[in-house]
Amino acid sequence: MARPTRGMDEPPDSRVYYVISDLHIGGDEQLGEVEFREELLAFLERLETTDEDAELVINGDAFGLWEITTVEGMAKFDALVETYPQLFDQLRATGENIPITLVPGNHDHELATYDAYVDRFGDYNVRLVQEKQMTRPVGDRVIHFEHGHQQDPNNRIDDWGNPHATPLGYYYNTLVTSRAGQLSDRGRYNWLKDVQAVTPTERMPVWLLSKYFYREMNPLLRYALIPFLLLFNISAVLAVLVGLDLLSIWSAPVDVATTFLDQFGSAGTTVWTLLAVNVAVVGLLLLVGIPLYFIRRDVRKTVDRFGVFETPLTVDADVPYETAAREVFEERPETAVFCHGHTHRSGIQAVDGGLLVNSGTWLKRLHRRDGIIGVLPPVFYPSYQLSVVRIAAEEGDVAVTVDAVEKPSPGTEELTLTERLLTLGRKPNPELPDEAVVVEETGEIRRESID
Repeated sequence: MARPTRGMDEPPDSRVYYVISDLHIGGDEQLGEVEFREELLAFLERLETTDEDAELVINGDAFGLWEITTVEGMAKFDALVETYPQLFDQLRATGENIPITLVPGNHDHELATYDAYVDRFGDYNVRLVQEKQMTRPVGDRVIHFEHGHQQDPNNRIDDWGNPHATPLGYYYNTLVTSRAGQLSDRGRYNWLKDVQAVTPTERMPVWLLSKYFYREMNPLLRYALIPFLLLFNISAVLAVLVGLDLLSIWSAPVDVATTFLDQFGSAGTTVWTLLAVNVAVVGLLLLVGIPLYFIRRDVRKTVDRFGVFETPLTVDADVPYETAAREVFEERPETAVFCHGHTHRSGIQAVDGGLLVNSGTWLKRLHRRDGIIGVLPPVFYPSYQLSVVRIAAEEGDVAVTVDAVEKPSPGTEELTLTERLLTLGRKPNPELPDEAVVVEETGEIRRESID
């Protein structure tokens, strides 16, 4: 059964839509650096000369207005133009060839609060849509665009258009993220500005511990700790075996280990001494850790009873958007694509005969790599997954592809020697999703690999 179309009297729309989102351009001090500047300008230059009937949709969080805390209101626009004159000149040039439409996200919700933004962006040939969502025709069907933060209770703007709207995410970014940008260059390395790339938010403490250990800790102290941390798991087992030996329950493992190491003379004595120190420390930690575990468990139960943390900082990155897409597809059956950003995870997913498309981010991505042994802090391996979503009608169907914008990943440059050694053979290889097609006659989804 064919799905409803936009209208029998309306001709199919042949326009091609290019979609990007979550650029997060702008912010206090170190956050103002745009690491993908050359790639973004090259992409806009390509659209400046395209012969396609195309439109560029910037689907939210183009700018990090929450992270600009030194000026207020329309002064933020002036600061952006002054800081990124080449970008705005290129927007104007590209906008002379194809329409450019800007949708507000949560980080740049202020764009929906001041009407003056419409005229100011208009001067650079950018059409600002001050609504939560918008639609565009594609073939005989429709694309639904929204940034996606309205599906996130921590960033939802209930009073849309109110310049004083302050969801939980507002405080996190104005107090934590912006402050990180101000302090980043004070460290041994300029790494704190990457706080924007840490997702989900619960990973922040672990990320900070990791960067402190591998970047900020005194090198002599770090290299002194590494053997102990690497041997922690072995020492924990040995601590249990030593306890069994002291209690005269089972002495065989300790006797075998002593006999084996005695064969190596002074080298064996050194290893035995190192293990003995580790075993003593680990044994003490185990003894202290047992009561602390039960205390922590009781405290958590008490906190839960009072409902102090009823809302987690991180919201499911998939379910709310699947639910929202189903509602849109049911209410407006002519809709073929639900396109959003916000979660920074590029993807294409079939949902009830339509496509749920995430346009990803141009920010750096951090991939956690836990150690195989020991209790060393995890390594957060950086990479880029710059992507452009292309949506177009092809032979009566609606095709969605995700085109990669090439940018070398900064892994070896931004990782210390220790981090590189601990991630040998474990380098992430992120891949963008395949092409997907909504078949008009049947409404089925056909997935195809991109060559």
